[in-house]
Amino acid sequence: MDFETTIEQAPFILAEGSVIERLRRNPEIQLDPHVLNAGLIYREPQRSTLAQIYRQYLDVGRAYDLPMIVLTPTWRANLQRLREAGFSPDDDVNGDCAHFLNSIRGKYGEYSEKAFMGGLVGCKGDAYRPEEALAKEEAAAFHRFQVRILTAAGVDFLIASTLPALSEALGIASAMAECGIPFFLSFLIRASGELLDGTSLAEAVATIDSEVNPRPLGYLVNCVHPSVFEEALERQCELSKALPGRIAGLQANTSRLPPEELDSLGVLDSEEPEQFAAAMLRVHERFGIKILGGCCGTDHRHIESIAKKLRG
Repeated sequence: MDFETTIEQAPFILAEGSVIERLRRNPEIQLDPHVLNAGLIYREPQRSTLAQIYRQYLDVGRAYDLPMIVLTPTWRANLQRLREAGFSPDDDVNGDCAHFLNSIRGKYGEYSEKAFMGGLVGCKGDAYRPEEALAKEEAAAFHRFQVRILTAAGVDFLIASTLPALSEALGIASAMAECGIPFFLSFLIRASGELLDGTSLAEAVATIDSEVNPRPLGYLVNCVHPSVFEEALERQCELSKALPGRIAGLQANTSRLPPEELDSLGVLDSEEPEQFAAAMLRVHERFGIKILGGCCGTDHRHIESIAKKLRG
C-alpha cells in the first residue's frame, strides 16, 4: 500500500523514537549548535551512529511486521541555520539527509515497502518559546525552501514537528500544501490542550483545515507524555467533535513535566519501556490514535514494547 492508503487502512503504525536526544546523550557525538544532527551524515563515525539508531527502529518494525515511519534528520536544517553552520548555498544538506535515510531503508528488502520516510522540518526559532514564532506569510516564505527540497528528494510525506504556535504552523502548512504530497503538523501542547501560544488544539486544527488547501492529512502531538496527551485530548474533544478524527498520532516523551521544566532539565527523565507502552496503548484504544512513536527519553526498547502490545 502507498502511504495515504496505509494511513487510512492500517489499524496502527509505528513511528521512530528519539533520535536527537539519544545523540545528545552520547559523549562521543558533538551536535552542531545550529543544525543539530543534520551535519552528522558527512563524517564518520557519527554517520554510522546515526544510521544505527534508524536501523534499530526499522528492525523493530520488521520484526513485528508493522508499518513504520522514520523521519529525515533535518528538523533544524532550514536555510538560515545551514548558513550559520557554515554550509554554502550549493550544499544540498536536506537532499543528502533524505538520500542517506532512503539508503538505510532500501536495505530492508520487501519490508522497505512498509517503511515510510517523512521529510522533517521545525519552527524557525526555539520550539519552547512561542513568542519567537513567525507570522503566517513570513513562515510560508521562510519554510518554502526546505519543504520543496525534501519533496524533490523523494520523501513519502512532509511533517513539521514540535510546533508551539498557530501562526507559524499556518505558514508551514501553506508552504507544504504547494508541494503535492501528504503532510502533517505536530504540535507541542500542555495538559490543558493548548499550544504554548495559548491557542487550543481544537482551534488550531479547525483554523488550519479551513485556511489551507489541500489541508494536512492529519495532525500529531509530540514531546509530551502519553498521560498528558490523554488529559489534553479529553478536554479538547469536548470543544470539537471533529477533532478525534483529525489527530493521527503521538510521538510521546517519557516525562510528565510541563514543557518549560522539561526544556531546562539537566538530566533525562525517563520511565521503563513497559510502563510507557501501556500508556501509549491506552491512548490508541481510547482515541483511535494510529501513529505511535517516541520522543525524548525513548529508544528502540520503548518502540518494541509498543509493538509487542499492539500485536497482543
